[in-house]
Amino acid sequence: MTKPSLPDLLHAAVSAVGGTERPGQVAMAEAVAEAIDDNSHLLVQAGTGTGKSLGYLVPALAQGERVVVATATLALQRQLVERDLPRTVDALHPQLRRRPQFAMLKGRSNYLCLHRLHEGVPQDEEEGLFDPFEAAAPTSKLGQDLMRLRDWSDETETGDRDDLTPGVSDRAWAQVSVSSRECLGASKCAYGAECFAEAARERAKLADVVVTNHALLAIDAIEGAPVLPEHEVLIVDEAHELVSRVTGVATGELTPGQVNRAVRRSAKLVDEKVADQLQTAAEGFERVMELALPGRLEEIPEDLAYALMALRDAARAVITALGSTRDRSVQDEDAVRKQAMASVETVHGVAERITQGSEYDVVWYERHDRFGASLRVAPLTVSGLLREKLFTERSVVLASATLKLGGDFNGVGASLGLAPEGTTGDDLPVWKGIDVGSPFDYPRQGILYVAKHLSRPARDGDRGDMLDELTELMQAAGGRTLGLFSSMRAAQQAAEELRTRVPELPILLQGEDILGELIKNFAADPKTCLFGTLSLWQGVDVPGPSCQLVVMDKIPFPRPDDPLMSARQKAVEEAGGNGFMAVAATHAALLMAQGAGRLVRATGDRGVVAVLDPRLATARYGSYLKASLPDFWYTTDRNQVRKSLAAIDAASKAANA
Repeated sequence: MTKPSLPDLLHAAVSAVGGTERPGQVAMAEAVAEAIDDNSHLLVQAGTGTGKSLGYLVPALAQGERVVVATATLALQRQLVERDLPRTVDALHPQLRRRPQFAMLKGRSNYLCLHRLHEGVPQDEEEGLFDPFEAAAPTSKLGQDLMRLRDWSDETETGDRDDLTPGVSDRAWAQVSVSSRECLGASKCAYGAECFAEAARERAKLADVVVTNHALLAIDAIEGAPVLPEHEVLIVDEAHELVSRVTGVATGELTPGQVNRAVRRSAKLVDEKVADQLQTAAEGFERVMELALPGRLEEIPEDLAYALMALRDAARAVITALGSTRDRSVQDEDAVRKQAMASVETVHGVAERITQGSEYDVVWYERHDRFGASLRVAPLTVSGLLREKLFTERSVVLASATLKLGGDFNGVGASLGLAPEGTTGDDLPVWKGIDVGSPFDYPRQGILYVAKHLSRPARDGDRGDMLDELTELMQAAGGRTLGLFSSMRAAQQAAEELRTRVPELPILLQGEDILGELIKNFAADPKTCLFGTLSLWQGVDVPGPSCQLVVMDKIPFPRPDDPLMSARQKAVEEAGGNGFMAVAATHAALLMAQGAGRLVRATGDRGVVAVLDPRLATARYGSYLKASLPDFWYTTDRNQVRKSLAAIDAASKAANA
C-alpha cells in the first residue's frame, strides 16, 4: 500500500474544517514532517490566519508515533480537542487506514477530587475534617458554588474544571480539588477507582495525541517524575510563552502565612517538641519578613540565613516524624497527614534551596499590598534545563506567530537553550527556523504609526501629551480602540481621564469584569474601547470593525527594578554580551509583536497600530523592535494617521449601514 502524500492529507483536513489551503500552511506541514523524519528540531513562525494547528497536526498524525501537543492557553487546548482533532482524524481516516486517538491531560488540581467532595477538607484550625457544604451558608456565593459542584459531580464524565459552565470561584474549587502532593494516590483512596485525574492519565496512556499545557510539560521536565506518557514527538504551540511558564514552575516562594499553615496542619500529628521547633522557626521567619524591603538579595542577609536554616531543620524533623507516627484519633488520618506533609515539604524545599545558594538562582523579596511580604527564588535562566530535558529524547517543533525577533530566530533560540542556527557540535541540538509568512497583506491592511513628536516617557512621569494624542486618535477612529498599557496604573489613569474627555465612547477597563465578558462587550459595539495590560497584549482575538486602532502607551521594557530580569541582564553583560538587547529588548519585542498582532485577524481587517513612544523612531534599538513587528506601512505623520483612521471609520459605518 502506498503511503498517502502529505499534500493530499492536508487538503483533506483543510476541507474537513471548512478552511482554505494556504501556501504558508503547506510549507509549515512539510517542514514539520521533515523535522520529525530527521529527528531534528524546528522553530516555525506562522502568522495569524495561516492555519497553524493543521500545519502541525496533519504531519504529526501521518507519522504514526505518539505526539504530545503543549499549548499556553485554555482556548487553544479546547479548540484542538473539541474542533481541530475530531475533524482532522475523521478526514484522514480513509487515507491513513487508522483512526488516531487523542486525549487532554492537565495537572491534578484541574480535576474534581471525589475524596475531597465526599469526605471534606482537612482543616487547619480544628481537628478532623471540615465539611464546606455544611459550613457555607446555602445562600452565599460559596454555598451556591459548592452545591452546584456536588450536582455536577454526578453528571460530569471528565471532572475537568473547564467543562463546568458557568465556572466557580477559585475558593470554591479549592474545596473540591487537590494538588499532586496532597493526593492520597489511587491505591490508598476509597475513590481511586472512580478518580477523574487517574482516568485522564489512563486515557492519555492509550492516546496517539496528548494535548496538555506548558505548565504540565514544565513539571514533567523539571520534577523528574514523569506525568506525560512516553512520546516521540513534542509540539509546543504558542512557544513564545514557554520560557516564562517554565520559569514560573521552577520558582519557589515562602510567605509567613504559608509557613504558619504548615505549622497548623502538622501540629496535631507529631509530638509537641517537634511541633514547637517548627512553630519557633516560623515565628523567627515572620519577624525577619516584617522588615523585608522589596528587591533582589545578591547575598542572603545573616538574619534571613539563620531563620531559613532553622525552618529547614525544623521542617525536616517534622517530615521524619510525620512518616513514623500514627494517630487513629484523627478523622480520615491519611488525607490530613498527606496535606500536612505537602505543606511542610514545600517549606523545607524552598528553605533548603535558598540556604544552599546556587549561583544559578536569583533570590528576592516582594511586597504585596494585600498579602504582605514574600521571599522568592527563581532560576537565572531555564535555557540549560530546556536543552537537557526537552531536546534530547525526541523531535521538538515550536510554533508561534512571534518567534522571529529582530529578523532572526536566534534570540528566542538562545532562551530555549539552542546555539545559533547552523552551529554544530557533539551535544548541540540540531534545529532550523522557518518563517512561513502570513496570508494577510500587512502593508495594505495596516499602518504602524509612531508618535515621534511626543516627549519621551519617564518612569511615573506625567504624560499629558500622550493622553492628548490618545484622545485625538480614538475620536478619529470613532472608538474601536484596544489600549495596551505597560502597567495597570497607566491603564487606570488613561481610562479615568478619557471617560471624562470623550464620554460618547464607552471605555471598558481590565479588572472591572472578567476578561471574557470584557472582550465580548468590546467586540459587540464598534464605539466601545478596551484598556488593559499584559493579558490583553496576547489574549484578544476580535476580527472585524470593532478593533481598528491598537494603541501601545510605551515600549514594554521590563521594570528596571524587576529582580529576575535585571539579574538576567547583568549575567549576560558579565559573560561579555549585550544584556539590554538580550533581555530587555527581546522581552519588549516579543510583547510588541504580540500586541501588534491584535490588529489584523482576518483578510478584511484594516487599521492602525499606534505606538505613543518616540523611542521606537529615535533610539538605536528601534530598528530591532520594528523588525519584530508585522510589515505594516510605517509613518510618523500624525495628520496622515488621523485621516486614515477617519476613512477606515467611515468605510466601516457605510458597510454596516
